[in-house]
Amino acid sequence: MATIPFTFPLTTLDETDSTNRYLTHLCDQGNVAEYTIVRADYQTAGKGQRGNTWESERGKNLLFSFVLYPTFLEARRQFLLSQLTALAVKEALELWTDDIRIKWPNDIYWNEKKICGLLIENELSAEGIARSIIGIGLNVNQEIFHSDAPNPVSLRQITGLEENPMEILAHILTYTRWFYEGLRQDEDGAMASLIARQYHLSLFRREGWHPYEDATGRFIARLLRVEEDGRYILQDEAGKERGYLFKEVQYIL
Repeated sequence: MATIPFTFPLTTLDETDSTNRYLTHLCDQGNVAEYTIVRADYQTAGKGQRGNTWESERGKNLLFSFVLYPTFLEARRQFLLSQLTALAVKEALELWTDDIRIKWPNDIYWNEKKICGLLIENELSAEGIARSIIGIGLNVNQEIFHSDAPNPVSLRQITGLEENPMEILAHILTYTRWFYEGLRQDEDGAMASLIARQYHLSLFRREGWHPYEDATGRFIARLLRVEEDGRYILQDEAGKERGYLFKEVQYIL
């Protein structure tokens, strides 16, 4: 695996409540360059999906946020940002290990265990997406987890080696930039199609029948597709299609 130069603006903190919150404050105060990263050794209130916090032992993992200004994207296409970021993390991690999958909408799994979570906060304008702050928590060198999270795993637990978080960060941002700049110049829609296709092929439990739960209870279904707006389309055992937006259905793990 080739070492790549780190060319992105970076602020490193010993501790903060949330890198997303810190970077949002920076952006609100003045001009912050695209791809600027805020990384912390420890977060006291790391933000996760559904209002959860992200458990991380001090100095062991990769906790960071970065900013994009995707004004070229209409608000209705904001799921593309979730797709391309998840793909960038997946591509980077596959330099270290196999069996990396994206659990809809954008958690990153190794086999049946969660190695990474993403939180994307978009600021919309009349023209499109004015700003996107993307927070990532990636388990790198932590060996013992204390929270009640059902299935955490770290890269060190997978490889048996202590890994370099900054090297992983460089690869994640490099892949992100490749997808993102391709999307910026995507006059014929080829990059958007590539992202959507690769995202679908990378999905966790993409094939077969699996247990889910929605507001009506548990059921068995198989994945049909993910729509452009991020809607998750399942087919249950009775042959009925069921469509869900984020938080409306859960995997049974």
